[in-house]
Amino acid sequence: MVVVSPRLLYMQVKERKLAECLHLLESDLEVQGLLKMANVMAVSRLGYNDHGVQHSRIVAGSALKLLDLLEGVTAPSIVRDGLGSLEDARVVVLCGAYLHDIGNAVHREDHELLGVYLAKPILERILLQIYEDRSLIEVLKTEILHCIYAHDEKKQALSVEAGVVKVADGVDMAEGRTRIPYRMDKPDMHLYSALAVEKVELLRGKEKPIKIKITMTNYAGLFQVEYVLMHKLETSGLRNLVEIEYRTKRGF
Repeated sequence: MVVVSPRLLYMQVKERKLAECLHLLESDLEVQGLLKMANVMAVSRLGYNDHGVQHSRIVAGSALKLLDLLEGVTAPSIVRDGLGSLEDARVVVLCGAYLHDIGNAVHREDHELLGVYLAKPILERILLQIYEDRSLIEVLKTEILHCIYAHDEKKQALSVEAGVVKVADGVDMAEGRTRIPYRMDKPDMHLYSALAVEKVELLRGKEKPIKIKITMTNYAGLFQVEYVLMHKLETSGLRNLVEIEYRTKRGF
């Protein structure tokens, strides 16, 4: 059982290439600058919740954990299609999740497409410091760009890697961290629902490989599950592999 939080990322990064990749992402001035501006645009100007570096860390850690939970059930698309290794797939998931929201630095509208344009030169720079095989770099780059483009709930994910990134984006909803904008001075369903979700956990399910367990203070939190997580799950390609369990402090 794993609680969705920023700490989860550092628990998941064990392989050498993955550790190198995370270090490069976290120390890259352009990446960190884009994430800072993504927060300015999304939070300060549009009233959304965090879309900056903390959100990137939460989504990246959650996506890597979701990929782990699928082990033995379905292979990452890169492995299945003979394009790379499991470690390569984890690099794709890490980069795709960490960079998925950088397009918000330009504008919320079409931010997934803007993110693709912004991420391309960043990925070329970072992957060249980890890999020597240029053909493999091109494969990984395009797979990562697909993760960024397909994280929006309206876009169909066409790879397992993109699917786990999309679902991971949806599970960042605890303690008011909704993907739906709300205002503290305007009490409505968005506000009550966002504040109702207390904790999200990722674990192995009994009937399906992934169980997402959501603890709420009251059932207003179901609004978040329905309008954020479920919409993303439906276009993730992983719908049949995920079960969702929710409960309040009073029980199921």
